[in-house]
Amino acid sequence: MANINKDALVSEIANKTGLSKKDIEMTIDAMEESITKSLRNGDKITLTGFGTFRISSRAAREGINPQTKEKIQIPAMKVPKFTAGKALKEAVK
Repeated sequence: MANINKDALVSEIANKTGLSKKDIEMTIDAMEESITKSLRNGDKITLTGFGTFRISSRAAREGINPQTKEKIQIPAMKVPKFTAGKALKEAVK
């Protein structure tokens, strides 16, 4: 199983579309920024067939430091979540 990084993804998209790598990279960067900004504002992003990005809240909880076995308080936080869409799920079966 190969690990595809951003450079490999840019190259693959450029080969398929005939667009320049620079344009593809700018597009991906703009998409990342837009998704991040929307999530920061509490919005949900749905890319039909691909999936949905949303923010989920985690409650504060007590954890254990694995090195010292000391109990620690883990604060409440917001975390990004991605749910795959039906078309993506079917494609990877």
